[in-house]
Amino acid sequence: MRKVYLDNAATTALSPRVLEKMTPYLTGIYGNASSPHSFGQAARAGVEHAREQVAKAINAEPGEIVFTGCGTESDDTVLFGAAERYAKKGDHIITTNVEHHAILHACAALEKRGLRVTYLPVDKDGLITPEQVRDAITDKTILVSVMAANNEIGTIMPIKEIASVCHERGVLFHTDAVQAIGHIPIDVKAMGIDMLSMSAHKFHGPKGVGVLYERKGIRLPSYIIGGEQEKGRRAGTENVAGIVGLGEAIELATANMEETSKRMIMLRDKLIAGIEASIPEVKLNGHRTKRLPNNVNFSIKYIEGESILLMLDMNGIAASSGSACTSGSLDPSHVLLALGLTHEVAHGSVRLTLGDDTTEEDIDYVLDVLPKVAHRLRAMSPICPAGVK
Repeated sequence: MRKVYLDNAATTALSPRVLEKMTPYLTGIYGNASSPHSFGQAARAGVEHAREQVAKAINAEPGEIVFTGCGTESDDTVLFGAAERYAKKGDHIITTNVEHHAILHACAALEKRGLRVTYLPVDKDGLITPEQVRDAITDKTILVSVMAANNEIGTIMPIKEIASVCHERGVLFHTDAVQAIGHIPIDVKAMGIDMLSMSAHKFHGPKGVGVLYERKGIRLPSYIIGGEQEKGRRAGTENVAGIVGLGEAIELATANMEETSKRMIMLRDKLIAGIEASIPEVKLNGHRTKRLPNNVNFSIKYIEGESILLMLDMNGIAASSGSACTSGSLDPSHVLLALGLTHEVAHGSVRLTLGDDTTEEDIDYVLDVLPKVAHRLRAMSPICPAGVK
């Protein structure tokens, strides 16, 4: 059976070149990067080289890069850190209603502590406007956090314009760029980004390591305390091999981004066109053009997304119905509901996300299998009209 992995928004395969770079730091270069002896300093050199690689990839300074355990930790550091650091200035945070749960759940926790959070509603394509942000800012606003690109539907937000509005009012701007890094250009200086989160395993790096970009001059309180690693900004023994892998992965992803994106867009659009042509009554979720090069998200009416996924898996195709962080939940995607979809239509969603190794033959195989799966499930559905089966 052919195997096709189209769940790259959940996680990506580790690049062989990244593994090659990591391996010495799992075996011979095993010192603690905070130790002063030669073993430790050899490990420290790998960490600092990775810091330079990350900084170059997003046009930051090496000193503005903090290594974390994941994107969620980076998000939490920003939200809880800003709430503490700027408590005397205000108690208001602005975000959107389609953020990853790393942001939404942290905001909910802050609300329980007495902070006020404005959740800006998106339009039918998953976009907000800079004007919405401008209208929501008050003299008590301490932070605006808007994701660069949505993890479920792939819609790309107008980050530069939103950041500009924030700076007009003297408010800090953070973006969760976990899904965007490696797929679209991110220049923190040109885009006016004050803080940014990323995670290595989304761009063919290792799991368990992420980054918080914190613009020079911003010094949020430490979220994890206990040591002086990362110049006191994030305690805990450095995951040297993971950090080295992250550095190599982001260098590879950004160096080949233009070429890779063109190829993925071609495959993405072929997949979208093929699904729309072969399956009646489907809805593309997210903006048709302002979307990540590798993201396809459809709602197939009258059937359950989980049933689609099970049958695709039986045919060797890995996909998802939304964020891996909500896998197992019986509730429909909060992102799809925010677009205005009904519960029934939202439940019939499937997300197909391409990776560096996705081929045109893979897309052809999916376009052969998926319509058959949809037809079979609709034939068993008591709510599907006969004319669309």
